[in-house]
Amino acid sequence: MRQPLVAGNWKLNGSLESVSALVSGIRAQMSIVRDTEVAVCPPFIYLQHVRQLLKGSEISLGAQDCSDQAEGAYTGEVSASMIREFGCTYVIVGHSERRHIYGESDAFVAAKFAQVRDNNLIPILCVGETLEEREQEQTEAVIARQLDAVLKHSGIGAFGNAIIAYEPVWAIGTGKTATPGQAQQVHAFVRSRLKEQDERVSGLIRILYGGSMKPENAGALMQEEDIDGGLIGGASLKAEDFIAITTA
Repeated sequence: MRQPLVAGNWKLNGSLESVSALVSGIRAQMSIVRDTEVAVCPPFIYLQHVRQLLKGSEISLGAQDCSDQAEGAYTGEVSASMIREFGCTYVIVGHSERRHIYGESDAFVAAKFAQVRDNNLIPILCVGETLEEREQEQTEAVIARQLDAVLKHSGIGAFGNAIIAYEPVWAIGTGKTATPGQAQQVHAFVRSRLKEQDERVSGLIRILYGGSMKPENAGALMQEEDIDGGLIGGASLKAEDFIAITTA
């Protein structure tokens, strides 16, 4: 039985005041959450602040990205080992905004994935297609390419302690959402791709949906067989919405 995970990706949002209020609001409602793991991923600069605010709770802490390098002359970068020191459990790698805005290649994302694993953290590997790629019926080819880059670099065993998040790029921040059937089809493909190499790993890995999940659609999405939770963007910035998704 795969335990559902709902992770909030706060992206480039927040202040000391708003972050404190958000964590307080989430913690205040955690008593109604059952059998679902909850995580939050604030901007780097707030990791220590949020870590303190989460003390004594069951909420996990994650980072939104990390460097592909362990150390060295890489101004502005943050390594996985640094992230580990701040009590994180998860690190998001390959988010569509990193791939499409900042030009991160599949190989670059694979190197980040490896850094996360090498530091005993759990990567949340994001995969997904653009609207153009979907319209050209390239969804599976794109996602296979993104997965294969990590498989080539780290092997199937590395997915034994990892998360995958399917994020249709065309549904992020647009208000559009894949139907439960559309999402399930891709989630099932991801699982089958891993099953080709290791049936046990494919059965255990949690695959999250990351395309504009909201309280209104979370229940229907999470009823699908291969959807194991959500990587939540905008809705994670409102405690009530985030908890509503978690309880779905």
